[in-house]
Parts: sequence; structure tokens; C-alpha cells
Amino acid sequence: MEININCDLGEKSKHHSNKYDPDLLEIVNSANVACGYHAGDDESMKQVVQISKKNGVSIGAHPSFNDPENFGRQRIKLTPGEVRQLIIDQYEILQKIAQDYGENVTHIKPHGALNNMACEDIDLATTLAKAISDISKDLIYLVPTGSKMEVAAKKLDMLIACEIFADRNYEDDGNLVSRKKSNALITDPLEAQKHVLNMVKNQSLNCHSGKQIPCEIDSVCIHGDNKSSLATAKSIKNNLVENGLTLKPLTQMEKFI
Repeated sequence: MEININCDLGEKSKHHSNKYDPDLLEIVNSANVACGYHAGDDESMKQVVQISKKNGVSIGAHPSFNDPENFGRQRIKLTPGEVRQLIIDQYEILQKIAQDYGENVTHIKPHGALNNMACEDIDLATTLAKAISDISKDLIYLVPTGSKMEVAAKKLDMLIACEIFADRNYEDDGNLVSRKKSNALITDPLEAQKHVLNMVKNQSLNCHSGKQIPCEIDSVCIHGDNKSSLATAKSIKNNLVENGLTLKPLTQMEKFI
């Protein structure tokens, strides 16, 4: 059985350190790179692209609302045209840098509030899906499993990778527990590795209540903003391999070849 580990990287800002990016890029298979709108800059993008190329990590754009002050985590109401332009502009910023190093952006994963809103709103999810599909039919769309984003992407027959979060708890409706709640995050690496293995093996979400929701799982997302993230990433990777799973970049998974 194949599985992918992805991580949000290049998120240098006053909210977030990218100190551990080089270490994480030795563990993960695919990188979601901040394109400067919520975090990151040309320097951080170049760093992630170069190390990704060296390590065989596939490169993806991580577009966000243009809101560095709130790290892209504040909900903003935009028109469909404005949302579409957000996606295209950020893809093009990263694609230009990637091409400078002989690489290409091969997937897209929206960030923060934009992602959360699209998980709940089919109209926004459709706007995002159409924008990405129009950029290129070959782009892999990395979406939270069971979300409105997955529904919208399937209607457009896109290349879809469905992800779960290693370090987040789920509500009974399949959405992530809000970061405002005390039980939102899983910080213990051992707890995270059990959480992930159970979901991947069973192809189901583990809700905080104990409920399980059947779903498709192609990828595991690990957040990379603290020391425990690095330990969690190593723990999860080792545990998946020890349990017979094959780790691959999104571009090398059988479903996309």
C-alpha cells in the first residue's frame, strides 16, 4: 500500500520559523511551499525548491489569502474572480522559481482559512477547483478527505490526493477541531503515529469522540513549525514503513502515473 507524507514549508514569518525545513525535507515526500502571501519570500521558496530537488521531494504551491499579518488564518470574503487570481498568481510565483532550478510545481494545496472555508462551502470549493484545473489538468490537487473540496474536484475529474492531518483532531462531521479549542492539536509523537496508522490502515477518519468516518487517504500532512513536529514526522514515517507502507512523492504514486 502506498502513502505520501506532505508538509507545509517555507513559511518564514513573524508567526513561524522555517528553521526545521531542511530537516523536514529529509523526511517528507512532498512540500507545500508558501508563496509569499501568508508567509515566505523568494529566499525561502528558493531554499525549499533546491532542497526538494536534491531529496526527490515533489513541489507544490500553498496559496493563501494575502494576509501575512494573520498568517492566512483569518477568514476573508472575496469574489470568485479575486479567489481565482489569488491561486493563479501564487502558482506562477512559485513555478517561475521552480523552473529556475529545472523543476516544476506539480501539486497545489490551499492554506489556512482559505482551505477551511472551501472545506465547508461548495461554491468556494468549485471556484478553487476550476482555477487549478484551468492552470493545468496535470496538477495534483491536495485536499482534505471528505471535504467539499474533494466533491468539487471530483466533479471536474481532477487528479485528487486526499489528505489527513497527523497532528489534528477531527469533529464528528469530519472537519478539523478548531484551533481555538484545547483539544485541536496532537503534540505527542507516539499518539500521532498511532492516530495516523489507524486512519491509513482503516481508510477512515478518527474523530475525537471515537467515531470513525470511512474515507480515501492518499497523503498525511505534518505541520512543521516546532520541535515536536520534527519528532512527530520521524515517528510517523518510521511507523508507516515498519507497518509495510511504501512512501512516495505524489508524482510517483500509481494513481497519478
